Amino acid sequence: MLKSIFANALLICAVGVFACNAQSVALRNNIAEIAKESKGKVGVSMLNLETGDKLSLAGRDHFPMQSVMKYPIAITVLHEIDKGHFKIDQLIHIDKADYFDTYSPLKDKHPEGNFDISIRELLSYMVSLSDNVACDVLLKTLGGPNKVTAYMHSIGIKNIAVVASEYQMAQAWDVQFTNWVQPSEIIHLLKVSFKSDFLSPASHAYLWKILQETSTGPKQIKGLLPAGTIVYHKTGRSGTNEQGISAATNDIGIITLPNGNHLAIAIFVCNSPADMATRESVIAHIAKAAYDEAVK
Repeated sequence: MLKSIFANALLICAVGVFACNAQSVALRNNIAEIAKESKGKVGVSMLNLETGDKLSLAGRDHFPMQSVMKYPIAITVLHEIDKGHFKIDQLIHIDKADYFDTYSPLKDKHPEGNFDISIRELLSYMVSLSDNVACDVLLKTLGGPNKVTAYMHSIGIKNIAVVASEYQMAQAWDVQFTNWVQPSEIIHLLKVSFKSDFLSPASHAYLWKILQETSTGPKQIKGLLPAGTIVYHKTGRSGTNEQGISAATNDIGIITLPNGNHLAIAIFVCNSPADMATRESVIAHIAKAAYDEAVK
């Protein structure tokens, strides 16, 4: 079983802060070895939502979210809908001025802009397809990124910052680091938001529907799991700079275990010179190691 470990396993055992056993130390050491393949900084946090078993590696450090931020944005939008400030089928007008040079299936479908789309569809584009234009339109509808951070803080998710839009992140390399989270804190958000009474029944169902339908990052958390495993997740990925460094290759979400329990897991690969295949393999192997331990 996964046990609580938030620092170096040897240090923990030495000072006796948390209980240690051979299985938990072995898993943490295995994850640390896998992480070395990235040649960057790796943060991992995981929690069995039913048993409370947990483990972290650099879980309290700050990592750039990239598109992982679309998960707290979606939660904030749905909260505003539940408060009656918007309706999920409310139409939003998209002008060509909303477009910028970025990944956007929505822009590809409507290259000239000048169309109306529901908030429901925008949420699906933003989460399931990781659409950057949809993200910024929703942020504008909310009133800006600070609305997301403020709502996260109001529900007890303190170690997170959503400061910049996708457009702003695209303007300069360092801007992406202003949108950060601790791996352990995004696990806290997964735990809180998975509860059936967190949002209205309709909003809760829609959030987890679009997370399950995420099509990005199939070789990350889902990559080595048994076929048919239900995974609700959100990926995040930066570009690569002139020095060959990729700032963020991330995947966070909830894995449904064979016994019906749920494993919340967050894996952040930061400032890595490794190629995409290696970074994704690191995420996939860490997720598989965690899954294998959880089903023992």
